[in-house]
Amino acid sequence: MNTTTYKMIAIDVDDTLLNDEMQISEGTKLAIAAARDQGVLVTLATGRMFASAQKIAKQLGFNVPIITYQGSLVKNLFDEEVLYERSVPAEAVQFLYDYAERNDLHIQVYHEDKLYVKVDNQKIKEYAAMSNIPYIVAEDFNFFLDKPLTKMLYIDDPAKLDEIAIDLQKQIGSIVHITKSKANFLEFLHPEGTKGHAVKSLAAHYGYDISEVIAIGDSWNDHEMLEVAGLGVAMDNAIDALKQIADFVTLSNNDDGVKHVIDKFILKLS
Repeated sequence: MNTTTYKMIAIDVDDTLLNDEMQISEGTKLAIAAARDQGVLVTLATGRMFASAQKIAKQLGFNVPIITYQGSLVKNLFDEEVLYERSVPAEAVQFLYDYAERNDLHIQVYHEDKLYVKVDNQKIKEYAAMSNIPYIVAEDFNFFLDKPLTKMLYIDDPAKLDEIAIDLQKQIGSIVHITKSKANFLEFLHPEGTKGHAVKSLAAHYGYDISEVIAIGDSWNDHEMLEVAGLGVAMDNAIDALKQIADFVTLSNNDDGVKHVIDKFILKLS
């Protein structure tokens, strides 16, 4: 029986907190409220940009820092104070842009919490609709290549991106963090811009031991936080590789998997 008293929960958003209809169930909302009433810090840990994650966090009445951009930016919800921030290493930015150009890849960059693209196409339209955020078609995309970028992202066929990820890992894996949040998104961040780094930083900010933290996710970009947290939880709909490293596998995102974790490990209802 798990007798640990957990003080913080970091929850991934897409396919974890949100169901397939992109909604937070009423049961999950009530469970989160009950955990907060017990003094537990409940936060989000997402690959989404802050502006997108902020809209979701406000649905839950959060007034806490949230982890965004895979962990590259931790920012208070309302006063927007930055608690942790990392940018894509400058030496990787030009390389990734040139690589995209040579291989005809859709590329988008994030600067000062705004999303910029070089061309307007169906990929960015679908991405913006899913994330519920606007995008800007840059008049001069090269302008951003010497600016601090929180994240860079390719969108393409999943199998193609898997091959590209292997190639880029060999070439620049020592200077940039490469991950996937969805099968068709390949993301590039600072090596310390992971959810694991951000969760550890936020726990320390509040004076919590990392053993007192629960992390819940479904995709490979969640593995760093599941590995560092006291209790790493994979959704039933998670990829198999994440389930293999998880301490616990909960129900799916369509079956109140987050609520199940809170009921079991925070509220001790089962």
